[in-house]
Amino acid sequence: MKQEEVMKLFEETGALLNGHFELRSGLHSNRFFQCAHLLQHPRVSARLCEALVEKMKAELADLEVDTVIAPAMGGITIGHEVARSMDVRFIFVEKEDDVLKLRRFKIKQGERFVIAEDVVTRGGRVQETVDIVKENGGEVAAIGILVDRSGGKAQFDAPLVSLLEIEPVTYDPSDCPLCNEGLELVHPGSK
Repeated sequence: MKQEEVMKLFEETGALLNGHFELRSGLHSNRFFQCAHLLQHPRVSARLCEALVEKMKAELADLEVDTVIAPAMGGITIGHEVARSMDVRFIFVEKEDDVLKLRRFKIKQGERFVIAEDVVTRGGRVQETVDIVKENGGEVAAIGILVDRSGGKAQFDAPLVSLLEIEPVTYDPSDCPLCNEGLELVHPGSK
């Protein structure tokens, strides 16, 4: 699936928002990917996740995976669809006291994982998930995301594959022209 097709699906489902947004990273931006809007459409999200799996298999010929893991909330639907498409087990990590934790599941020694996520800007939640997998004896074989907003800056110890790679305009809150214009700041994502 070409990047233009992916962008069109985000636009058609109302998942690409324009305005003044505070990202989970703390940066401000004039655009926001609200994947929940896209995920309202199961056939569309399944199509994107299948395309992501196809891209991972094409780019990582020796990819061997036992389980897909995702950070809650945004990654749960993505992870479930990626696991379904790969025909492997799916688990998730979730917040407890504002920190991601593995609560409901167990990781076997040497278990190979794909981490699935919707959008990455700086990659903090993905890195937390990588750390959890490793701390519990697992291995991260790859990271699959729908949208890489980092402009290639998000780096991990495992290969990163995304369907859409963009470098959006972001601003430090102390030097944000959208704030200076007095535009209302919206917090659309999960915190």
